[in-house]
Amino acid sequence: MVNLNNGSRRLGILVGGGPAPGINSVISAVTIEAQNSNLEVIGIYAGFAGLIEGNTNDVCRLTIPDVSNIHFQGGSILRTSRANPTRSEEHLQRVVHGLKELGINYLVTIGGDDTAFSASEVSRVASGAIRVVHVPKTIDNDLPLPANMPTFGYETARHVGTGLVLNLMEDSRTTNRWYFVVAMGRSAGHLALGMGKAAGATLTIIAEEFPSDRITIGQVCDVLEGAILKRRVMGRERGLAIIAEGIAEKLDPRELADLPGVVVNYDQYGHIRLDEIPLDKLLKREIQSRFKERGEALGIVERTIGYELRSASPIPFDVDYTRTLGHGAVRVLLSASADNTGADDGLVCLEDGQVKVMPFEELRDPITKRTRVRRVDIHSESYQVARDYMIRLEKEDLADPDMKLRLATAAKMSPDEFERRFAPVVGLSGADD
Repeated sequence: MVNLNNGSRRLGILVGGGPAPGINSVISAVTIEAQNSNLEVIGIYAGFAGLIEGNTNDVCRLTIPDVSNIHFQGGSILRTSRANPTRSEEHLQRVVHGLKELGINYLVTIGGDDTAFSASEVSRVASGAIRVVHVPKTIDNDLPLPANMPTFGYETARHVGTGLVLNLMEDSRTTNRWYFVVAMGRSAGHLALGMGKAAGATLTIIAEEFPSDRITIGQVCDVLEGAILKRRVMGRERGLAIIAEGIAEKLDPRELADLPGVVVNYDQYGHIRLDEIPLDKLLKREIQSRFKERGEALGIVERTIGYELRSASPIPFDVDYTRTLGHGAVRVLLSASADNTGADDGLVCLEDGQVKVMPFEELRDPITKRTRVRRVDIHSESYQVARDYMIRLEKEDLADPDMKLRLATAAKMSPDEFERRFAPVVGLSGADD
């Protein structure tokens, strides 16, 4: 237990959710600016986990020498957890009580949409006694930041992920096989699409392309099968498809539970544990089964990319970005303290190069009352460019008699059968909605 009985104003830092490149850079920037502003800095290990249990011992004092050289390191020196203090009012009260017991006047949380919601609820219960700001972190890039700014960690994750995909694409060319690559991204397909667009993958499939709340494995495989057949007609028996893991969250949990080898579990925020759903293997199994019915053996290698990205060393963009956000978080807290209004509790972000605070209430979805999620806009120019470079079945393919005949021949169907079978697939095309 750190001796905290010296009467200093104190700032606490904690990290929630999964790792993302740049966390240590935020911790460093916050600590340095806070120390230079005569604040004592207390690092709280493993997010809200200890505080929920009433444990105030798992903390440390942070000083400038402790953090001066951690900004380029991946991971989190304070670790992280998905512990959810919003599961009950009792947990929230216990967290606020623990923060007060630690003498925390200001709290900086680092995390994604779930941690942002937890921070907003801590702010509500603290009622101004503890100022709270949240620094947006997630490789999913799914927090609604102004001017389409990325969440920190996303650019590094895309950079590292693109390199991995390029290696797999070379293997695909060398071995003449298909690769199915599932990329992290629970609620939004930004990472999958960003990696696919940068690497020039054959196609990328994201959940935003499916308007229904629920989809089936079969619908996703229809898109994949159509792309494989079109690629074959174009003279290639190989390719690489990237699939956003958020696809699995749109699948019916009952359908998933009925599949062999699948167990559906949930995390503390009520989300399906996507890391336990073998989406890549499910898609591979279904596609190979379809081609086997045609008397063909289709070589597919499945991979999931995500954990390799989360604790990577941040690229210069994310180091620069997070140092500004961390510094800004402290300045915001101290300026809010000056007028004692509490109006500046919220999410710290950049807009036109200036630090801005989005009040927690502005982040809430009016229907779910939880943090709003930024999804891929399939009508944006950025998406349309990515889409135009993919090899996928299009409406034009079915409208062209010669192309339809070639596709049907590859599928061992008649042209009419092929059109009936794949008409729904081209209807999913975001480019024509």
